[in-house]
Amino acid sequence: MKKPELYVTAGSAEEARSYIEAGADAVAVGEHRFGMRLPGEVPLDELGALIPWAHERGAKVYVIVNKIMDNNLLPELPAYLRQIHEWKADAAVFGDPGVLIALRQAGAQGLPLHWNAEMTSTNYETAKYWGSKGSTRIVLARELNLEETLEIKRNLPEMEVEIQVHGMTNIYHSKRTLLTNYKDHQGRNSQEEGTSLDKGLFLIEQERQDERYPVYEDVNGTHIMSSDDICMLEDLHELMAGGIDSFRIESLLKSHEYNITVIRSYRKAIEAYFADPEQYEFQDEWIDAIRELQDPRRELSFGFFYKEQVY
Repeated sequence: MKKPELYVTAGSAEEARSYIEAGADAVAVGEHRFGMRLPGEVPLDELGALIPWAHERGAKVYVIVNKIMDNNLLPELPAYLRQIHEWKADAAVFGDPGVLIALRQAGAQGLPLHWNAEMTSTNYETAKYWGSKGSTRIVLARELNLEETLEIKRNLPEMEVEIQVHGMTNIYHSKRTLLTNYKDHQGRNSQEEGTSLDKGLFLIEQERQDERYPVYEDVNGTHIMSSDDICMLEDLHELMAGGIDSFRIESLLKSHEYNITVIRSYRKAIEAYFADPEQYEFQDEWIDAIRELQDPRRELSFGFFYKEQVY
């Protein structure tokens, strides 16, 4: 049985290094011009130093290029992909087929690909199609339940399967500057008040005022995030027994201390399970450490893992 990868998104090269030192096997980084919902940016000059540093420690660096590409962006993409390939990035995380064309233009077809189409990666046949185009991994939709997740893995023996096991998820995205437009309509100064990731803005519905949906605006538009956080730590053993290849922790809108604590707790669970799967027992202290730092207004939930099919 193969030990799963523990993988976390990072907002800077410094964060990436600290996450690897805390126990992450892989980090995902990128730039806002090519990637969406990043907790920060790692420009090319810093990426060139981060990749060999990670490789020396047995860790991987994935580069996120999951943006919905427009015509104006396409000319810049081949050079970016060529550079990350030359620096031996471990994979490019993509959803737009335009990335495949840009790879050929860049002569970087050897760069491994992880297909992440957000909520549309829901079955193994579609995954096999993208596997035939060069993808070595599928990032499953967060709306799948546990049974469906494990069924997809059983039908993809030659392809890696990645799932999100912790953190918030995106529930809405628009390329429009909705927050700026809203504040301007009210006669407020959006530039002074700010609409970015660090402003702590929330959307609250009239019918569900106890639920707070984080919302922010960046160069890629407006993003509304879930009101709770996925946490599969207690049932991680079921996913490990099912052969899931990669467990992703979403670090977005979380403190550095919180993310380090989450990484360490999941690392302990993984190591304990693989030390003796038959005698594995979950330790409450692993999740208690997370709960001590968890925002009390955000519930830790199992997401869709124990819900009925929603498609």
